[in-house]
Amino acid sequence: MIKINLLRPEGKEVKETLPPEEEEVKFKEKKVRERKGLDLTKLVIPLAVLLVAFLFLSQRTAFNREKSRLEEARAEKKRLAYVSVKLKQLQQQKAIYEKKINLIERQKLRQGIPVQIMDELSKGLPEWVWLTEATYDKRVVRIKGKALSNNLIADYISNLEESDLFTEVNLLSSTQKRIKSDNILEFSMNARHAPLMGPNVARPAAKTPPKGGKK
Repeated sequence: MIKINLLRPEGKEVKETLPPEEEEVKFKEKKVRERKGLDLTKLVIPLAVLLVAFLFLSQRTAFNREKSRLEEARAEKKRLAYVSVKLKQLQQQKAIYEKKINLIERQKLRQGIPVQIMDELSKGLPEWVWLTEATYDKRVVRIKGKALSNNLIADYISNLEESDLFTEVNLLSSTQKRIKSDNILEFSMNARHAPLMGPNVARPAAKTPPKGGKK
């Protein structure tokens, strides 16, 4: 019986060979592919570097922007803290001023009636009538003064009666005295302070101008 071994002999490789023209074409194609790969690498690397630089600059710009905002926020917080302190100080000063104002108002309430009375007594004075003394006690006003005539004293009494601040104006005495070459009348009178008139109540306008009053 005859056996034929159709398998490739061991240790031997059959190498396919191409014609020289095809080998040269393949070699050139290989060189072209290598050159294109190198050109692409040269293009990709600068682009990658530019991209990294762009990202770095963008991140740096964003960082600087956020840093600037943070500094502004800190400055604003510091300014607001200063404003808050000043506001607290102003509120404390306001409270002190309000206490002083309230104290002054209470003092004015206590002093308002005498001041009001003296103002009204002065406004009603005719010419050539002078006051030498005025006292106020329990709503009673006691007045002493001098005048050149009884008519002037009567005018003064009439002026006080027309005032809304006084009621029950009465002449108590009128005595003539000679001072040097002049005859002077010394008088005393009293009046009652109107109960409804206080320092915070506005008086209505006088009904008629005072007789013989100063202009």
